[in-house]
Amino acid sequence: MNFNNTNFDNYFKNYPDEKGYFGKYGGCYVTPELKAAMDEITEAYFTICKSSKFISELRRIRRDFQGRPTPISHLERLSGTVGNVQLYVKREDLNHTGAHKLNHCMGEALLAKYMGKKKLIAETGAGQHGVALATAAAYFGLECDIYMGSVDIKKQAPNVARMKILGANVVEVTHGLATLKEAVDAAFEAYAKEYKTAIYCIGSVLGPHPFPMMVRDFQSVVGIEAREQFIDMTGELPDAVVACVGGGSNAMGMFSGFLNDPVDIYGVEPLGRGTALGDHAASLTFGTEGIMHGFNSIMLKDENGEPAPVYSVASGLDYPSSGPEHAFLHDLGRVKYDVIGDDDTIDAFFALSRLEGIIPAIESSHAVAYALKLAKKMGKGSILICLSGRGDKDMDYVIENFGIR
Repeated sequence: MNFNNTNFDNYFKNYPDEKGYFGKYGGCYVTPELKAAMDEITEAYFTICKSSKFISELRRIRRDFQGRPTPISHLERLSGTVGNVQLYVKREDLNHTGAHKLNHCMGEALLAKYMGKKKLIAETGAGQHGVALATAAAYFGLECDIYMGSVDIKKQAPNVARMKILGANVVEVTHGLATLKEAVDAAFEAYAKEYKTAIYCIGSVLGPHPFPMMVRDFQSVVGIEAREQFIDMTGELPDAVVACVGGGSNAMGMFSGFLNDPVDIYGVEPLGRGTALGDHAASLTFGTEGIMHGFNSIMLKDENGEPAPVYSVASGLDYPSSGPEHAFLHDLGRVKYDVIGDDDTIDAFFALSRLEGIIPAIESSHAVAYALKLAKKMGKGSILICLSGRGDKDMDYVIENFGIR
């Protein structure tokens, strides 16, 4: 296992640096006005979020409102299909609202409350971030605008309804491919006009500094819990940890608990329909360095060097880049990033449902599908999968497009 001599004991103190860089990735590439807003958020984060009052309030919310800690489940029957490797899942689908997203949304909303902001602004793809932020806004009594591409609105109708019931204003984005990238574009434009009274709650470990750091820190509860729980269950560490990667918030949350352990870590990107540009969203696998949405990372580009069209069966993964920390860990070789396609993903969706009584989000199904393939290669040992969300939102779409397998 090659860590490239990086000291992961002090990793979270050293990365990102004070300018928001993980090595050469990250930063804050925004207008001077938005840079001032980002600096305000950074200062508030390092001041407010390190206070015992903030930390105790966030812990209370996680325990009494979110239902944390979420458990780990041993997938005994599914494990039986792959030989001697034992599969386990960290059950973020049991976190309130049905995904990991509420972990950082409650943190960001609590920060906004302390800063005196009146509105939360965000983008969403699969709708889980939108639902989580709408939930946080309702909890704290804040206004909430959620920008969502028209393609994703059609795919994720249940989550759109949930956002509206929670009181959020869902703004349909119709330009371009009308998916996640365009939703981020529109949300940034809105925030540029309202930053004095609003805060942009980015939905993953991406965007300008300090958001990749903040979202990772709020999501690290997943990895911290999972490591302690797995050792308590089995008496040892897992041999491998697996999570899906779009922007990468669930993955960074899970990976953060194991970076300095002798554990193989895998980030799974969506191969979609194939390797041709426009048929997948595997930026770390096929992309090159580039700047978009205020940060430098690895991204998929078209012939003009602009963000390329992307596709994934999972609305939460169809983004042409990944968080800068993932790009950094990719270059270090600490995390292996690989791909899985739509067909294997949908097969895993049904396998987990039928054999274990857990209907996973399509995003999470990418990680399950990869773990099944990895288990056959390993032959023995254990794999811990981050089950980032539940599949209620995806059932109608899966049945309409793939039938019942």
